[in-house]
Amino acid sequence: MDFQDIKRIVSDCRQEQAEAVARWHDQEPEFQDPGPAEADGVGFLRIALAQHLTNFQLWHVEDRARRKDVGPDVIADCKYRIDGLNQRRNDLIERLDACLALMIEPLLPQGAQQRYNTETIGSALDRLSILALKVYHMREQTERKDASPQLRNECLGKLEVLKEQRAALLQSVLDLLDEYEQGLKRPRGFRQFKMYNDPRLNPELYAPKDGTAA
Repeated sequence: MDFQDIKRIVSDCRQEQAEAVARWHDQEPEFQDPGPAEADGVGFLRIALAQHLTNFQLWHVEDRARRKDVGPDVIADCKYRIDGLNQRRNDLIERLDACLALMIEPLLPQGAQQRYNTETIGSALDRLSILALKVYHMREQTERKDASPQLRNECLGKLEVLKEQRAALLQSVLDLLDEYEQGLKRPRGFRQFKMYNDPRLNPELYAPKDGTAA
């Protein structure tokens, strides 16, 4: 494997994300854990699609949570699901970065600089995933029969911007891979260490409540 292979794999992720959004709206698959990070493109794509499915599920649960015609039990259930999906989303971003590091580290030139990007490629792929969802749903708005021509035209303009942003973001990722290949930067994963879902670290979960023993 070389950097050209890695660029192709990353570009394939963008295309797979776009195709999966349309496919999953017809039939949403069950989430399956993609397995540990490994230094191969098949494993990387598997993790990327699992992370994308998590964003897909998160998008629709968040839409449901904004409804005004349901009871508090429905909103509470949405909140718990959102917390769990966000945790999985971040865990899979970190796994993407770990997989990339395994692929890239052996290819770095001797004496590659200890300089790092502010955003990891895993985080950028997460943003590409969100953009794929936005493009799909914005395109839906341009085709609504019950919407005014003005709204459809407004959404058409937004759709073009979203597509441009997605192309620019992918190019930025490919440019970063060039910097790795030239030894100008090194890949590095940034751990999130989310605290809110850990009963040992969230004071609302571990602290004694009023009327309970310490």
